[in-house]
Amino acid sequence: MMSAFVVDDEPLAVKRLTRMLRETGRVNVTGSSTDPVDALAALSDHPVDVLFLDIQMPGMNGFEMLGMLEPQPLVVFTTAYDAYALRAFAVNSIDYLLKPIEERHLARALDKIERLRAGAAAPAEWSKALEQLRTALRQGGGAAESGYPERIASRLGERTHILELAKVSHFFAHDKLTYAATEAKNYVVDHTISDLEQKLSPRQFCRIHRSTLLNLAWVREVDAWFGGRVLARLKDAKGTELQVARDRVQELKKRLGI
Repeated sequence: MMSAFVVDDEPLAVKRLTRMLRETGRVNVTGSSTDPVDALAALSDHPVDVLFLDIQMPGMNGFEMLGMLEPQPLVVFTTAYDAYALRAFAVNSIDYLLKPIEERHLARALDKIERLRAGAAAPAEWSKALEQLRTALRQGGGAAESGYPERIASRLGERTHILELAKVSHFFAHDKLTYAATEAKNYVVDHTISDLEQKLSPRQFCRIHRSTLLNLAWVREVDAWFGGRVLARLKDAKGTELQVARDRVQELKKRLGI
């Protein structure tokens, strides 16, 4: 059996992928982490055959973490990036799994890892392929999917504030205004929740209530609540809790891969 380590800042994603890997009977998951820094320490002490690594993580992205690992294991990126930017570079010791991960795609990645372990790709090939992947993602604008924005404007009088969508935990409507919620403050935006639902990437944002659009990357956990509804708890310092409407629960679970 090959040994593996899972790194993703989303606890639910770590839990699900770890379960899927163990259920294959082909992988010994020796550890996992939602913090890239902690993962680096663990992997330095206990190297593995393959690393399942998220690309977009706060503080340190997957590429930065990988660059600090020595020796570098075979890697499977787990990502919300659209396949158009990645397909051409699923070569040598690079493969990818789009979230939410499907069993057949995981089986394909494991087959490839087993072939690579038998053939041992040259370090020069690995470095070249990794740099090509970085370039492709930069040229794609770094967005999760081509055509979707990474930023949104908040206008107040003559001043316009540009918000990075990755830092917006959710959008909410209140008193006929729409707000973008961030760790620092809430910003008024000139869009309705329905407009934003159509405008923003469905891989990144999910409508959980008529008045709330949630950034999936900010979900820490979901808890059952009364009346068949659930609460989504966020990763922000305030521990924000958002109500999920009953008719939106299944869609949210699907988007989170649970």
